Amino acid sequence: MTASDAPAPQDLEVRLPGTPGALADLGETLGRAGVSLEGGGVTGLDGGRVAHFLVDDGPRAVAALVAAGLGPAVARDVVTTRLAQDVPGQMGAFARRLAEAGVVVRTLYSDHDGNLVLLVADDDLPACRDVVRAWDADRESARTAGGTAGYR
Repeated sequence: MTASDAPAPQDLEVRLPGTPGALADLGETLGRAGVSLEGGGVTGLDGGRVAHFLVDDGPRAVAALVAAGLGPAVARDVVTTRLAQDVPGQMGAFARRLAEAGVVVRTLYSDHDGNLVLLVADDDLPACRDVVRAWDADRESARTAGGTAGYR
């Protein structure tokens, strides 16, 4: 399998109890299944926790968690891009483009390489991908021109 044949990364969303060891159970279960976590985080929600992690094999991750009695869990497609971390206003400019396209971001985090990971409703995926394509093209144009104005 070549890199281009590899499955696209997905967001793994898992509901965890707010108890000691829940995150360890998640990490150990995924590790035994050969699923690597490529970025994400955990936040509190209604006395429990919700974890979002980028994984390279969503179906395998969900199957492992279900088999271990953890969850509920679901894997969803994501869209990724980069922001110029050293340029103030990048998040606002990018988020404004998403808003103007009618895209609502459900979850946002960074992967281990500093890419922005966006989870949006399935109906918003095409518009989100269009915004990211344009953002990335503007970023590349600005990079080759030696500036950042083209994608603010």
